[in-house]
Amino acid sequence: MPLPPTGAAIFQGAERILSGLLEARTGQVLSEGRAWRMETALRPVLRAHGLQDIDDLAARLLRRRDPRLDEDVVNALLNNESSFFRDLQIFDMIHRQILPHIQDARQDRTLRIWSAGCSTGQEAYSLAIRLRNDAARWLGWRIEILATDISTAAIEQAKAGTFSQMDVQRGLAVGDLIKWFEPHGEEWRASPELRRMIDFRHDNLFDPHAPTGEYDLILCRNVLLYFTPERRGEVLRLLARHSHAGSVLLLGAGETVIGQGDDFLPHPDFRGGYAPKALLPHCAGGPMRRAG
Repeated sequence: MPLPPTGAAIFQGAERILSGLLEARTGQVLSEGRAWRMETALRPVLRAHGLQDIDDLAARLLRRRDPRLDEDVVNALLNNESSFFRDLQIFDMIHRQILPHIQDARQDRTLRIWSAGCSTGQEAYSLAIRLRNDAARWLGWRIEILATDISTAAIEQAKAGTFSQMDVQRGLAVGDLIKWFEPHGEEWRASPELRRMIDFRHDNLFDPHAPTGEYDLILCRNVLLYFTPERRGEVLRLLARHSHAGSVLLLGAGETVIGQGDDFLPHPDFRGGYAPKALLPHCAGGPMRRAG
């Protein structure tokens, strides 16, 4: 198992092995702030595999190749924090400004959205809810929502569309809960209509297979902050390859493209949004193109 020489170097022993696995598999650097909860996060993995502690776990990882154990460790260490309509002002801007802008410019009546690093799916479901609540505006349009994440566990939950009472209470309006979710035991499950709108895929931003063509709106929020500057540049180059002249990129509140390469610049029309630099002269009001 390769140990990268970057973020993992701050740890010793078992912690270094485990953080090295995470970085090798996902590109994420385990910061000291996240490392303090490593043992707590891994307790279910220890129990499931009959291991005593993280030293025992690290020894098992080094001693033999166990793809299932590797996957369980990576899933446990990933930060799958998410909520419905997270940063509500962003969703308001999408609804009131970005989507109307795309709709006015789009000639083939196709809307393509990519939620990169979608975690357990709340962001993608939030987008689907807004679009379905405004169904009359999108009558006759083909809407495609791709949602990808490196965590297999997160993607499985997202596909199932099941959320706890605590999950739905975080950001989801009561009216939307009643309209778009159904009781499912002690949890809530997104309606079949919502689930059909979203294509959830397990994918790696550093070895991507899911995204194809170009997307009108790309959300990659609170993902870049876990990577080294070099890795951030790689991701932004990937996102630029799947952008067109009218694409809008949205990052997390604590993230920026500044100093991360020259693929994107601040969008001239949408505060907090970004436009592909190579296509920027055409992005405001100009014709939008698609890959053939």
